[in-house]
Amino acid sequence: MIGAGRAGLLHAQNASRWVPGAELACLVDADASVAQRAGAELGVAAFASIEDALEGASFDGVVITTPTFTHAQIAVLAAGAGKHVFCEKPMALSVQECDEMAAAAEDAGVVFQLGFVRRFQSEFVEARRRIEAGGIGRPMVVKSLTRGPGLPPPWAHDLRRSNGMLAEVNSHDFDCVRWLVGSEIERVYAETANFKGEAHGVSTPDFYDNAVVTLRFESGALGTIDGTCPADYGYDARVEILGSEGLLVIGENRSAPLLEIRTRAVGKIPTYSTWPQRFEWAYREELQSFVDAALSGGTPAVGAADGRAAVAAVVAANRSWLESRPVSVASEVPV
Repeated sequence: MIGAGRAGLLHAQNASRWVPGAELACLVDADASVAQRAGAELGVAAFASIEDALEGASFDGVVITTPTFTHAQIAVLAAGAGKHVFCEKPMALSVQECDEMAAAAEDAGVVFQLGFVRRFQSEFVEARRRIEAGGIGRPMVVKSLTRGPGLPPPWAHDLRRSNGMLAEVNSHDFDCVRWLVGSEIERVYAETANFKGEAHGVSTPDFYDNAVVTLRFESGALGTIDGTCPADYGYDARVEILGSEGLLVIGENRSAPLLEIRTRAVGKIPTYSTWPQRFEWAYREELQSFVDAALSGGTPAVGAADGRAAVAAVVAANRSWLESRPVSVASEVPV
């Protein structure tokens, strides 16, 4: 396990308790105190770097949950050492880095899987099945949103190190709409706004905490993605797909009657407080899928090409709002 933050500990606990065929071998975190504390909690050796882990422990695969700007270097190193790679989203900062990661895994003959957890959540899986079966006809319009209750970590405020909220929060949406519609994203137009940054002490240039992106797919379908972080009322993830013959709505509230939600501290909470709570079972299922693919040598359910497609769309969306114009996703992909 590389990274001992919230995502890293979640995956580590799942590997230890809920994933047959997996055994947590060791943990890596650049912060020595964090690594030692997490290692003691989980009962495994702790290291300060993947290089140290490669020398001091025996393991077959890695789960990367470190900041985005570190993903490419770690994944290439791990694959080069013959380790299977599970990488949390977003895959990397650029399409070029994605290609380097994919090439390293292919050259080494190891499994490379992306952490797009919604593909393993039961209601999303069922929606995909119904769309493929023709249940709503041809997808025409898709709307996806993600709203998180807190700010991303400080490093993610800087576009150069994270690609911003569109990557850190909405990568799931970019992948999900592409997967459900069954078509590549062709063009994007994005608008962003910063409502709460100053109140939270964020002064990073080009920081935004709200974004809306319009999409055109190669199939002709249209779509929107919106993101907010922080959204004080809780964690929220929903998708609507309008087809030529019907409508699918994917989402879940914890109490059906809904008139108003103000904050997580007022009244009964009809939504989730955190993303690990909303997708608890899906996080276990995606790690199980990775382990099964690694053990069998099979094709991962979510591969490097899927991670690359999401990164290309995010990069295009950032260019769009920075330059105030629609951007072709293909223009962000090297020939």
